[in-house]
Amino acid sequence: MHDVWLGIQRTNRLFYLMTTADPNLLANIRIVLTRTSHPGNIGAAARAMKTMGLSQLVLVTPAIFPNSQADAMAAGSTDLLAQARICTTLAEALADTTLALGVSARRRDIVAEVLTPPEASLRLLTEARIGPVALVFGNETSGLSNEELSLCQGLVTIAANPEYSSLNLAAAVQVLSHEIRQAWLAHASWPQPEIDAATGAEIERFYGHLETALAELEFLNPGSPGKLMLKLRRLFARTRLAKEEVNILRGILTAAQEARQRADRASNHDAE
Repeated sequence: MHDVWLGIQRTNRLFYLMTTADPNLLANIRIVLTRTSHPGNIGAAARAMKTMGLSQLVLVTPAIFPNSQADAMAAGSTDLLAQARICTTLAEALADTTLALGVSARRRDIVAEVLTPPEASLRLLTEARIGPVALVFGNETSGLSNEELSLCQGLVTIAANPEYSSLNLAAAVQVLSHEIRQAWLAHASWPQPEIDAATGAEIERFYGHLETALAELEFLNPGSPGKLMLKLRRLFARTRLAKEEVNILRGILTAAQEARQRADRASNHDAE
């Protein structure tokens, strides 16, 4: 049995050495930390990333950064901290991504697709062939809000002990970074993504257009749009939108708005 195990180890080692993994894929995967409370967790997350070959760190409204605690916990990965991008909103951090997966310990209804870490790694690496993708981690205490998850196209959950599933932020980053690296090493080539996916910015512009059009058509209460728009986001999240599909949908909205404007003008003319 021992000989068999050694044989497996040698085979795996040779396989990894023979596999020419594309470094550009890892460069297109960003780790996004939102509303991080403790600077030490940012440094520890950077260390977890660098050990697995990831380098793109994005911080959304961190409570304290830069900070000496972050540098101390980074332990040799302060270069990631120095080049970290800081954003004021999650939408800004995801604007150019074609896929964003939120990480949460519990399932949320706002996101339709729930992935395991290996499934998420394969999805991210496939999409990273054509552009930036992201893993999004929430605040250490409260996690990701529903509003933040509505900006993601899927949810990743780590199968931890159900009696104590509270992972430290850096530990969660380490688990998923390791899964990504293992998948990256195991594949010399990746399939072409199924669709030419719209970016986060394009999707958000569509949602803004949708909200405006529905208000003009008096289908949406402009004073309280939140609940309906959240449900509509969930509806469209069930199927990822391609660039062409977003353009078609926005064209329909524009046509509906113009039809309403013509009807209003005709009504005003008749009233005169």
